[in-house]
Amino acid sequence: MAIYKNFNGKIPFFIAEISANHNGSLVNAKKLIFTAKKYGADAVKLQTYTPKTMTIKSNKSDFKITGGLWKGKTLWDLYEQAQTPFEWQKKLFDYAKKIKITCFSTPFDTTAVDLLETINCPFYKIASFEMNHIPLIKKIARTKKPMIISTGMATLKEIDLAYETAKKNGCKDISLLYCVSKYPSKPTDFNFNNIKILKERYKCKIGFSDHSIDNRVVAAAIASGAEIIEKHIALEGQNKGPDLAFSAKGKNIKIYADTIKQTYTMMGKFFFYGKKSEKRSIKFRRSVYAVKNIYKGEKFNKKNIKIIRPGYGIAPLYYEKILNKICPKNIKSETAIKKDILKILKLI
Repeated sequence: MAIYKNFNGKIPFFIAEISANHNGSLVNAKKLIFTAKKYGADAVKLQTYTPKTMTIKSNKSDFKITGGLWKGKTLWDLYEQAQTPFEWQKKLFDYAKKIKITCFSTPFDTTAVDLLETINCPFYKIASFEMNHIPLIKKIARTKKPMIISTGMATLKEIDLAYETAKKNGCKDISLLYCVSKYPSKPTDFNFNNIKILKERYKCKIGFSDHSIDNRVVAAAIASGAEIIEKHIALEGQNKGPDLAFSAKGKNIKIYADTIKQTYTMMGKFFFYGKKSEKRSIKFRRSVYAVKNIYKGEKFNKKNIKIIRPGYGIAPLYYEKILNKICPKNIKSETAIKKDILKILKLI
């Protein structure tokens, strides 16, 4: 995935999502970027919208949130509180560049794309809730920049439309993220076979947008083939924030990043093999030993050789092959039968 400067094609690419956890403070937003860098994220992601580009200011029931973390708020109130103001965007991109971490964003409408293009956003993310916003996907695709699309709530038919729209309008590098749009989500909410299904259907990079609070979930995603991981973050000790309930905080971001790396390492290679560390235990296998003194010219028999532990001798499969064969040299009792005997007897 060459678009991501520090993506090495091996360990999954870790995106730290700031979202609204800056709580309206530019200083906190910068601290979040620094925290992402400090604790091992490969990139940091912003969100680019204003309340008026998201909804209208209305108290009618259609515009009120009736359940979940943001129950009781109107859409306008939520987005007014959670926005990362347009005037912050360049400052945050510049700060990320200064401390050497990749910064990009999720635009929620076409005006956000226009803004992000002026500050050289390197690639774009489509949020799950905007995946059906076809004009937005077209706009981003026409920049010719890579696009990551979250698929929360989507049917395969809807993903087909978003994916094909991006391709037809000039986007050649598309990644999809498996996502459960529930905040926070529980381990029982996931079906990680979806990652395998998406890989097979779209032949592109598939990742995972994680809204859970259980690191076993991201481990399962990587074991299922996720190549990109997105996770909301917060500051150490932070006790308020719109997305705090499903965010990794401070040092826990490093634990999360380490889980990604460790799980990927445990997945190993795409062929059957054993680790070098395991080879130390081979000595506890069985092998063929002399259990009596055997003299040159004497036959090997069931009384003078035996299959026992440890494993320094020839493998048990040769036991029957050397029975009744003439011993070519003197062998002391309690001595391993070595491969040179097999060579002399022309058994290998």
